[in-house]
Amino acid sequence: MRASRLPLLWRVFAINAALLAVATLLLAVTPVTIHAPIALVEAVVLVAGLLAMLAANLLLLRPTFAPLERLVRRMRTVDLLRPGQRLVEEGGLEVAELVRGFNEMLERLEAERRESSRRALAAQEAERARVAAELHDEVGQVLTGVLLQLDSLPLGASAAVEIDETKQAVRLALDEVRRIAQELRPAMLDHLGLPSALTELAARFEEHTGLPVERRLASSLPRLSPDGELAVYRVAQESLTNVARHARASRVELALEPGAGSVVLRVRDDGRGFEHPPDGGGLRGMRERAVLVGGALAVKAGPTGGVEVRLEVPAEER
Repeated sequence: MRASRLPLLWRVFAINAALLAVATLLLAVTPVTIHAPIALVEAVVLVAGLLAMLAANLLLLRPTFAPLERLVRRMRTVDLLRPGQRLVEEGGLEVAELVRGFNEMLERLEAERRESSRRALAAQEAERARVAAELHDEVGQVLTGVLLQLDSLPLGASAAVEIDETKQAVRLALDEVRRIAQELRPAMLDHLGLPSALTELAARFEEHTGLPVERRLASSLPRLSPDGELAVYRVAQESLTNVARHARASRVELALEPGAGSVVLRVRDDGRGFEHPPDGGGLRGMRERAVLVGGALAVKAGPTGGVEVRLEVPAEER
């Protein structure tokens, strides 16, 4: 709708002036007289005329102030993790300028939020990579050295059982260190690509939780940027973690499919669904990753119960 060129003050003044002019004209051409003291019929006519003028004033002013009401509602509900929320520039000059300024402010805030999120997530991934490398190189090597030393010890019959139990505990600790390092920085994502990394993620999830994962990973997918692949992997990882912690599910579905110039990830379980609105820190982190790569995240109830997480990430332009 095109904004009016008349300022808001003069629009309100014009509406009220028109109503007063109509009322004056009606008093001039109608045979209505007012006596002192006022008669009952005259009082009824005056009250009815006043109510009619007030109703007409309300109906005529409501469209003028409607853009301001919409602006107030949007300001109260705006969410930078759902970009693209804009208002139509309509109303008087002042209202249109206010709406335009609000839309420009949203654009600046969204750009600053994307940049700050990009820096924060980059620093987070760098720190994860550093910790994973130290776990693998330092702690892993120390535990491997302990195993070698235990293997080289001369064993007596009485100490053999205790040494075997110690070696088993060290092997379990070494496996746990490798698992944590892999979760911190998925090396397979860098070397073998997203489908292979998700396959390994699902296999580890099945091993640690006992829940079967139905995998439907397309072999041919549009090309994603490195940040896009990492966002898909982290959202899948967080979704499976939430299933293990909260869902009480009996099975999980993990799908990766091509979309319309995009890649679509879907994680669905058959658990108990939402007990509370999904607004935790894990969901916020997933939304930030989706916004950073220009994707769209939806978390909703599944078609047959449980929860479905759907992430669509646009393909990289060639």
